[in-house]
Order: sequence, then C-alpha cells, then structure tokens
Amino acid sequence: MQYGSSRTSPPQPWLTWAGVVRLGLVQMAIGAMVVLTTSTLNRVMVVELGLPALLPGLLVALHYAVQISRPRMGHGSDVGGRRTPWIIGGLALLAAGAIGAAAATAWMETAPAAGIALAVLSFLCIGGGVSASGTNLLALLSSRVAPERSAPAATIVWMMMIFGLAFTAVVAGKLLDPFSPARLVAVMAGCCGGAFVLALAALWRMEPVRAPRPATLARDVAVPFRTALAQVWAGAEARRFTVFIFVSMLAFSAQDLILEPFAGIVFGWTPGQTTQLSGLQHGGVLAGMILVALAGAGWLGPRLRSLRGWSVGGCIVSAFALLGLVGAGAVGPGWPLTANVFLLGAANGAFSIAAIATMMRLAQAEGGQRAGMRIGLWGAAQALAFGMGGVVGTGLSDLARWLIGSPVAAYASVFALESLLFVAAASLAWRIRSSQATITSEQAVQATDATLAADATAAATTTRSPTPAGATP
Repeated sequence: MQYGSSRTSPPQPWLTWAGVVRLGLVQMAIGAMVVLTTSTLNRVMVVELGLPALLPGLLVALHYAVQISRPRMGHGSDVGGRRTPWIIGGLALLAAGAIGAAAATAWMETAPAAGIALAVLSFLCIGGGVSASGTNLLALLSSRVAPERSAPAATIVWMMMIFGLAFTAVVAGKLLDPFSPARLVAVMAGCCGGAFVLALAALWRMEPVRAPRPATLARDVAVPFRTALAQVWAGAEARRFTVFIFVSMLAFSAQDLILEPFAGIVFGWTPGQTTQLSGLQHGGVLAGMILVALAGAGWLGPRLRSLRGWSVGGCIVSAFALLGLVGAGAVGPGWPLTANVFLLGAANGAFSIAAIATMMRLAQAEGGQRAGMRIGLWGAAQALAFGMGGVVGTGLSDLARWLIGSPVAAYASVFALESLLFVAAASLAWRIRSSQATITSEQAVQATDATLAADATAAATTTRSPTPAGATP
C-alpha cells in the first residue's frame, strides 16, 4: 500500500485514478460557474444592453485582482489541516457571486448604477471563491497524488475542466434562447446549483473529518500569515518558480486576444474562419496536455519523463511558433497558418501541464506543511499574469500600430516580444532543479516512511504544550 506524504495530516493512501477523476469533477464545477460570468455576461452587457466593452473587461480584471488573496486562502487551510472546508466555502461564495453577477446584469437594464454596483460586489465574490476553492483543490491534489502520477493527474483534472467549460457553454447557450433577463438569472442559478451539488458529491469523504497532528508540527504551521509567506519566499526554488509562472503565463495569455484579429487583418479570414482557428489552437493545447500525460506515465520511455524538459521544451517551441507568426505576417496567405497555430497550442499545452505537475511536486517541499501557501503564491502569480496578459497584448498591438502605421508590423512586433518572454521563461524553468528528475513509487514511499517516523519520534519525545492559537489539535 502506498501512502500520501502529507505532514499536515495522518498518512492516507495515494489517490486512485477514480479519486483523481473525483477531484477533476470539482475542477469542472469551478470552471462551469466561471465560464458564464466571463463570456456570456460579457456579451449581454455589450450587445443586448449596449454598455461599453470596458465595463465587462474591468469586471473580469477585478476578479483576477482579488486572486492575489490566494496565498492567504492556502495558509488558512495549512493552519486548519484540512482543505475540504475551504473548497466548499469557496464554491459557495463563487456560486453566490455568479448568480449575483447575472442578477446585476439583468438589473443594469432598468437601473444601470445599481446594477454595476452589484456587479462589482459579485465579481469580488467570484474572485474570492475561485481563490479559496481552486487553491485548496490543487493543494489537496498535490498531497494525495503519487509523485510519478503528477503529470497525468494534472492532465486529467484540467481536461475535465475544459470539458466542463465547453459543456456548460453549449447547454447554457441552448437554454438562454429566447433571451430575457429573467431567463439569464434562472439559467445561471441552475448551472451554479448543479455544479455545486456535483462538487459536494465528489468531495464526499475525500478527507478525514478530523486530522490530528503532532504538537510540534502544529506550532510550525500555525504562524502568522506574513511570517509563513516570508518563510516560503525565502526559498530560492519557490521564488524562481513564481517568476517562471508569471512570465510564462503572461506570454501565454497575451496572445489570446490578438490571434484572431491578426488572422482577419493579415490573411483576410472571415469571423467564422478565425473562430475555427481559435478552436484549432485549443485542440493543440489538448494534444500537448495528453502528450505530457503519456510521457509522465512512462509510456513514451524513461528519457521523456523529465518535467523540466517538458517545461523548457514547451516554452522554446512556443517561442519558435510565435516567430513563425512573425514570418506569417511577412509572407502572407502562403504561410501554413493552421499548422503554425496548432503547433503553438500544443507547445502551450505541454509546458502548462508540466508546470502544473512541477507545482504539485514543489508544493510538497518540507513535507508539504506549507502546500496551501505555496500553491496560493503560484496561483496568485498566474492570476496576475492572466489579468495583465489581455491588456498587454491588445494594448501593445494598438500602440505599435499607432507608432509604426502598419498592422502587419504591429502584430509582428508583439508576437516577437511574446517569443522573448517564452525564451526568458525557458531559462527560468531550466534553473528549477526540483523538476529535473522523475520520482519513482519506491522513492516516494521511502521518503514518506522517513517523514512519518520523524513525526512519531518528535511527538513521543516532546513535552505536551498548549495548542497555538488558530491550530487544529
């Protein structure tokens, strides 16, 4: 029997694939709640209500800004010793925020000021809910998945999230016609209610109700938030990985909003053709994720199991694919744009899954006692990058077009800059030593046994002392 190596709780068996799928259902529920708030409500505000596009843009940016609280959410579960209450609480806050955002959008039709005020409050709740649930879900996953399964497990969970996004968008789209504000609120409430119930069922008995810990460990974990954050940030690997996440995800997200306009302006493609191009890119992302999952499971040979290799390689190939788009602007319609975009998507998917798997492993540093804080720190870096990415990509393309006067040269300059960001990210990934080697099942069990023995010795030899404030005995 193999056991998870978590110093914040008693030893628990590694999750089976069925257990990983259960956590994937929770991730799917989070995605289902978020997708309607960041896409459907955006369209309703701009098209049906005739409001400035800046309004939904600012609201989405606000929900990303709130996610800087992710380290605090992770620290709370580190201190308490359990992730499930934070996940459920975050899901409830997310559902309330999503329903409130739909009600606010409907209210804007008759009372714009009041509706906008409610929308601001609702998107604050959405950001807080995503922070609490998403951070602690990944912390739970990292502590219960065998190290050698981290890449395929991350792929399963994120592919299920993507499926949830697509399924919710299709079903909600059918239910919203014929459109009315009341129907919008009803559909949002139904989707959020169904997703919440699904997540509760998936989380049932995933963690023990009570997780006693040695008093010495409780004292180590239950320190003030700023102290815990300083301790994590003091580690060179944690700092380097944080910067890597920010730089790579900034380059990843900056391309999203300019790829379709680029194809339309330079290649003269119709909206339908550019939408298909975007779908092809997402297909490439899925292909890259699956490739890394197969490699992580050892099905492509032992030499291809290095997470560092996939992180570095994915970033480098992404950089070359973006340089290909620079060349596409110069060549024009003769360039194999579809193949170029598919390669870009596959490289993006490969490095992103490798990064998530690396995150899961790095989170277990020092026995995993600060896993929530670490996951929260990296999640905040990702959210900040995504919040800035769309603004940076579109803003720089507009600025370059104004300075240069040529749309083709403007897009080329932005793609070139994004390519440089990926090169910088590859350099950072190469220096992350913890992702270099593949950990075998036997090594993981030996490390776990050593950790458990050390905890047992400490608990037996330490004089009993009062439980620190905020710690779970």
